[in-house]
Amino acid sequence: MTTVTPRLEQEYRYDQYKQYLQNGAQIDNFGGGKGLELIPTTTNEILLNVPAYQHRSNVKPATGFADGNFVTIKQRLLSANEENGNYILSAFLGVQAPTGITAFTNRPAWIVTPTLAGGIGWGDFDIQGTVSLPLPTDNLHAIGYSIVTSATLQYHFWEYFWPEFAFNDTQWTSGVRAGRNQLFVSPGIVFGRFQIYKRVKLSFGISYQVAVVPDHAITVPLTPVYNHAWLLSMRMTF
Repeated sequence: MTTVTPRLEQEYRYDQYKQYLQNGAQIDNFGGGKGLELIPTTTNEILLNVPAYQHRSNVKPATGFADGNFVTIKQRLLSANEENGNYILSAFLGVQAPTGITAFTNRPAWIVTPTLAGGIGWGDFDIQGTVSLPLPTDNLHAIGYSIVTSATLQYHFWEYFWPEFAFNDTQWTSGVRAGRNQLFVSPGIVFGRFQIYKRVKLSFGISYQVAVVPDHAITVPLTPVYNHAWLLSMRMTF
């Protein structure tokens, strides 16, 4: 749900989030910046994403598109089947364009994000993780640099059930959040894949994400970015 898989997938993905901010505002995110994922060769994938459409209520209301992470290239570097280690290592390169409305943009900065992702499994249990370095091209005094890591522990049972527990951490090294750290934990479950027709299969999932921060940080308006969120995801593979 919250960790981008190192596996290559061909699907259309739609996500929806409801985020609750520390100041009482709520943000409904439609699309989650996801979209069409295609596998043109046996070792790489191209993600063509649709910018998320967002609605912020209660505090400083705003409605419109966020910046678009419009393309991501995924390259599988290493992999092995269950008989030979059951692991995978991939590299991503994503590009985000400053196309959102004023309330939801990092304009004028483009953001290029190299990512390294890996996973390993033991029977019905697996661990997948990523480490990313978002690199803004402008507005560094505000956005700054950060190290973004994620890890998901997942278990598979009864064919269609995939409960998971995820960790998502951001450590800012510069910008207005320099020296701050944000950690989210997210219990969730994915159901699927249910066969629809031949190669077409459906899966969907739900997750609850909550910020884990020291008690004294609650009074600091910049931490966390949001307090908790509900996440829904639907994927149609083909």
